[in-house]
Order: sequence, then C-alpha cells, then structure tokens
Amino acid sequence: MNAIVALCHFCELHGPRTLFCTEVLHAPLPQGAGSGDGAGQGDQAEEEEGGIQMSSRVRAHSPAEGASAESSSPGPKKSDMCEGCRSLAAGHPGYISHDKETSIKYVSHQHPNHPQLFSIVRQACVRSLSCEVCPGREGPIFFGDEQHGFVFSHTFFIKDSLARGFQRWYSIIAIMMDRIYLINSWPFLLGRVRGIIDELQGKALKVFEAEQFGCPQRAQRMNTAFTPFLHQRNGNAARSLTSLTDDDSLWACLHTSFAWLLKACGSRLTEKLLEGAPTEDTLVQMEQLADLEEESESWGSPEAAEEGEGPALSEAAGGRELAQRPPDPAVLSDRGAWQPRKPPVFKSLRHMRQVLGAPSFRMLAWHVLMGNQVIWKSRDADLVHSAFEVLRTMLPVGCVRVIPYSGQYEEAYRCNFLGLSPHVHIPPHVLASEFAVIVEVHAAPRSSLHPAACEDDQSLSKYEFVVTSGSPVAADRVGPTILNKMEAALTNQNLSVDVVDQCLVCLKEEWMNKVKVLFKFTKVDSRPKEDTQKLLSILGASEEDNVKLLKFWMTGLSKTYKSHLMSTVRSPTASEPRS
Repeated sequence: MNAIVALCHFCELHGPRTLFCTEVLHAPLPQGAGSGDGAGQGDQAEEEEGGIQMSSRVRAHSPAEGASAESSSPGPKKSDMCEGCRSLAAGHPGYISHDKETSIKYVSHQHPNHPQLFSIVRQACVRSLSCEVCPGREGPIFFGDEQHGFVFSHTFFIKDSLARGFQRWYSIIAIMMDRIYLINSWPFLLGRVRGIIDELQGKALKVFEAEQFGCPQRAQRMNTAFTPFLHQRNGNAARSLTSLTDDDSLWACLHTSFAWLLKACGSRLTEKLLEGAPTEDTLVQMEQLADLEEESESWGSPEAAEEGEGPALSEAAGGRELAQRPPDPAVLSDRGAWQPRKPPVFKSLRHMRQVLGAPSFRMLAWHVLMGNQVIWKSRDADLVHSAFEVLRTMLPVGCVRVIPYSGQYEEAYRCNFLGLSPHVHIPPHVLASEFAVIVEVHAAPRSSLHPAACEDDQSLSKYEFVVTSGSPVAADRVGPTILNKMEAALTNQNLSVDVVDQCLVCLKEEWMNKVKVLFKFTKVDSRPKEDTQKLLSILGASEEDNVKLLKFWMTGLSKTYKSHLMSTVRSPTASEPRS
C-alpha cells in the first residue's frame, strides 16, 4: 500500500511533533541507504513475519554522510527537540524490512527524508493533534484533500505521572493519496491501530501505577499548588515514550507493527483492470453478492435472533443464490453441512465429452443451452457437483439455478440443474418430457469398464453414464449455432483447455449481445413480429433452436441492464426523437 504510517505526539513545550514513521519504498534505496551494516553493528539476527524479513540495519551512513545528514535533513533542529519529541537516538540508522515476495522495503525513522513527504506528514501531524479531533479528543477521524493527501487519524492518551492531567496526547496517522482506498480500508485500519494503541496504553498504565504507588504525584502537587507547574517538575517536562512504557525495544516493535499494517492493508484490497464495459456475468455476480449480503444482514438482525431464525436459504433463493456464486472451496452436502471439496471429477467440458461420448454429450449440451432441466442421479455427490460446475460454464451466470444434491425431486421452475440420489423417485411426466434430460450414474461391471474413460483417470473408470430424455435430439438435427461452434472448439486438439475456455467466453458474449438487442427490440420498443423476424435474420439466429436459446438467455440479463434500458426509454431526452 502506498502510504505512510506515523506516530505523533503533542509536546507541551514544542507542540505537535512526529515521533516515528514507516514508509514504503518500491524503487531501490537511495545512495547509501541499502549498503551493509554499520561498523559497530556486526552480524544481527533477522526474523521473518508474514513473508517480511525484519532487520535493524538501515541506512548506516559513513562518517561523512553522518556529518552532513543534520544539515540536509528536513526535520527540526536538535535545539527544538526534547526527550518527548525524540524517538531514535542521534546517529541511529533506523529500521528496514525486506518483503521477499514483492521486493518492497518498509523503512522506519523519525521523519521522512524527502522534503515533500516531510511537509505532508508534518501537516497531517499538526492537524491530527489540533483541529481535526473527535469529541472527547480520543478516537478515529478522517480528513485531507487532493493536494496534501488523505489521512486516517486515531488520537489517544498515554498515562504519565509527571504530565499535566497525568496523561500525554498521541496519535497514529495513515496518509495516502487514494481517498477511496483509504475509506474502504477504514474498518481494517481501525481494528489494527486500536490494537497497537491498547498495547501502548497497557504498558504505560503499568508504569504509571508503579510510579504512583511509590511516589503519589497528586498529593505532592496539592501541597505545591501555588508553585508554577512547569518549573516544579525539575526538567521532567518531557519524557520519552520508551520511558513511559518501560520498553527499550518499543521502536523496533512499532516498526514491525507498522510494516505489517502496510503490507496487510495493501494485500487485502486489489485493483482489477477491466477493459471496456463490465460483462453481464460480472453484473449478475455483483447483484447476487449484494443479495447475499442483505440476507446475511437480515440473519444477524435482532428480529431474526428473537424469532430464532438461522441462516437457512429461503425457498426463492434456495439453490439460485448459492449455486450461482463462483466456485467456493467447499460443497453443500444434504443442504446443511459444509464439507471440504475433493478435487474435481470432471476437469473440463472436453474431459466430460470424452467420458460421456460425443452423441450423449451433444444431447446433454443441447438441453443445457435450451434451458431444460438437467438431472443427475448418483450416489457420489462430489461427482454431481463437479459435473454441474463444468456444465454451467456453457450458460450465462444469470441463467444458472442449481440444487447440488437433494433427497427429493424439485420442479423445473426452481432449478435447471438438479442432483439427486439414486433412490429418489422422478415423476413420470418428467421422464417423458422433452424439456428434461436425465444422466444416471451406475457402477460399471468389472468386465466392461467405460471405454471413453481416460487412461490416467481411475475415478471415472468405475462408473457408466446413461443419458436419456423424453425427446432425444436427432443426430441429423442442426442444433443452435453456438453448440456447433462449441463442439468444433472441443474437438480441435490443437487448442488447449485454457484456449477453449476463452472461446466459450467469447461465444457467450457474442450471443449475449444478440440477446440484448432482441430484448430492447421486443420488450422495450415493442416492435411487431414481422420486424422481429427480420432482426433475427440479420443476427443469424432465425432457426428455431437459436430463437429458443435467445429467449432462455434473455432471463439471464442483469437487473442493472434492464433498469437502465427502462429508465432510458422513460426519460424525456429519449422520448423526444420519437415525437
């Protein structure tokens, strides 16, 4: 994450000061910054935490560099600093962490060396401890602008028996230029920064209680109430944070915490480059994710808790929302218990075609594309789930409704992919229907293993697959255009599995664009049937199977797209050309 995390302190003598900051270096370190250890440091032990290699051998300057460092540093002069304003001792090289995974370095020191960064951190420090403060002066707040960066600031108090009011004021700030990223990271930063603050306050409280037990300051101050307070402390007006917490390794620990915070916060959110408008599958997945989040919130509501409602899927969302999500590393078994998923049985559509045989696969694929109900009966729930994961790649996400494995038959309006155990009874009208296809998985006799099974695939050699339908697809039937193109890609051995997957994505996008045109033409513009037939001819989809496919795929359009079309039609600007 391109940010700076800093610890700031409000000094009673010098005002707001930056005590310690950690920044990210993507480029090579400046000259002299990445060189070897200093003369007096010797070999130092290094430890790794979360892929970060920790070390305290940063920027060990030569004597000549050290002599000019003070004059060239943008930080305050030594005369303007007291013990409370200083973190690292004079000449301390600082700390560095090497992230082996990304070749990023996390460098910690009292002030940034770059003048512009110093100015940004300095301004954020002043604002966090003066004007940008929460009610009660303790807690998180967000402020900033495009010029000076955006800041997450959390102010807090540290106990000090010698300070005015027995406490000193500090803040931890995170500065970055990306406002949206910082806002999205607010919950994460708040929890982790609060943990660091609690640790600091806990250490300081122990020291404070020990000092108060040995020499109570409150009674002493009552006896010297008329003596000027600042002069009474005999030079103890400022105490370092290491003294307040009695922790000599405090700055090394803070460096570790800040470096991990920057790495973890940068890893939890990633940016994905999308070329062009989002696909319909992307929009539908976003809508389904939003619906799931709403359902999960309703499960955790007080009303649901009082009624004793658990996270059970509603009938409307029973198989749809769960099954339309991207594959998760677990499978739902018996509609309740989540169990770790085994490796997929079917690796790809090409693999399934080899196992089932070309004629059976074509019949199955035809029913899938037409939106007919696909029923798999098997004792192996993992096999059924793997088959559905492969077959669903042929359809848009919005057209997929899955009940992975059920103990009873479910009607076609609830799901177009249904997994059943072998003993489940299927109604006769479904067995004879032309709008359903049934794949029965039986144990293969040892004398005749399935001839289409791959030699290196022993998991499928023990099964035989029987594909039946009330209306089998004729061998000479042309079928939908997209099915013929899919089969051509699957049979082309020069194309790898990854290339075939990309071909399927392109084919689905091509036909979804035709679906969008047909939807606007028929549902939004309400054109007559004659014009619709002309449009289908232009789209190359006038055949019966292609028309059925387009009508079924129309149900997979996202709500976002449909509402956008309807709002465009209803808007005044859209109605002007018609008049």
